[in-house]
Amino acid sequence: MTQKSLAKWMKLIIILLGLCGAACFGIIIPIIGSDFVTRYPEFSYCFLPWLIFILVTAVPCYSVLVLGWKIAVSVASDNSFSNINAKRLRCVSILSLATSIYFFGGNTVFLVLGMNHPSIFLVSCLIVFVGISISVASAVLSYLVKKAAALQEQSDLTI
Repeated sequence: MTQKSLAKWMKLIIILLGLCGAACFGIIIPIIGSDFVTRYPEFSYCFLPWLIFILVTAVPCYSVLVLGWKIAVSVASDNSFSNINAKRLRCVSILSLATSIYFFGGNTVFLVLGMNHPSIFLVSCLIVFVGISISVASAVLSYLVKKAAALQEQSDLTI
């Protein structure tokens, strides 16, 4: 697979993820929430705080997609191993970790306030685990790309 075709696949996946996220954050979650409120009106006070909480998590998700797009453009221009890509991957790591902490903290607060069910809290812990795993993987990739960039720069200077 050439770098240009790899970059095209990366961009396609990023676009599909963005569309899926828009469908989830913009359509599915509000519909499920309003349906839940109509079925259980005693929980209507939970709808708006939960909706805001979930929509705030969309911001770092789309920021990561923008960084991924920039990395794909860099891959297409045959500049995969560069310090700027290492910095972008580090930003992905930080955003993922911050989102995981925010998501765990928010779910904990909602649980203490009686606006969350323990089973939803346990499922959110799984989501937090996935976010932390993405953070660690991005940090490792950032380190490896930085080392590869240094080796490439060293190699370019000796030839």
